[in-house]
Amino acid sequence: MTFAAHRTRKRFGQHWLKDQSVLQRILEAAELTPADTVLEVGPGRGALTERLLASPAAAVRAVELDRDLVQGLRERFGVDGRFALTEGDVLAVPLPEATIVVANIPYNITGPLLERLVGRLDRPIERPYRRLVLLMQQEVGERIRARPGSSAYSALSVRMQLLAQCRTVCPVPPRCFQPPPKVMSEVVAIDPLPPEQQLDPALARTVESLLRRCFAARRKMLRNTLAGLQPPEQLAALTGEAGIGLEQRPQEVAPECWVALAAGLNRLTA
Repeated sequence: MTFAAHRTRKRFGQHWLKDQSVLQRILEAAELTPADTVLEVGPGRGALTERLLASPAAAVRAVELDRDLVQGLRERFGVDGRFALTEGDVLAVPLPEATIVVANIPYNITGPLLERLVGRLDRPIERPYRRLVLLMQQEVGERIRARPGSSAYSALSVRMQLLAQCRTVCPVPPRCFQPPPKVMSEVVAIDPLPPEQQLDPALARTVESLLRRCFAARRKMLRNTLAGLQPPEQLAALTGEAGIGLEQRPQEVAPECWVALAAGLNRLTA
């Protein structure tokens, strides 16, 4: 089957990026060097793949689920020795070794894909990528970058900001795709922290426990959601030391304050 005969499949979240200026911004944000091997998730018809192979990168390793696209990609790029393609679900197949991820990711798997590529607070990936440059739904990008007090600030914001440095590259309106999605998109650059800057596993587990507990009732004051963790006087002392007010709600607390509170709780239970 040729690309011309292929029809987009809604269940795969297929929207082809066609805007050349956005493709160029993605490449510029990646800052590829001859030392880089690129992982591309969902190459589709290869608009981004073509530019990646024209970059200084040493190799491009792509993962594509749609078997009809796999045939076209191999016909188009298979003669280039720097290109290799894995057919399968990026959430399930062994990922090729790479130093950087550059991709227009399927919006319907953004959460689990971020967890696979960046890891979790209590289980970050062992060898972090140098950078991830991802085209994603703008709403998710805003949540990743949101600061305390913002309506977009969530547990995801805290997790990602404790795992990586995150910044927006450019907005991408629906007209840049074929077919156009119903939502705004944006390109986000994510630089995972090196292992020596990641949270200690015991500390990370406590932070994760606090986030689940408190953001499950994000409209409630911390005085209520944290009740029972420690006697009231001790809890007030711990939150005060962490720079947290018990009258605050979870979306008002900065990532570093969650870490400080978790550290205080761990000291009491050590």
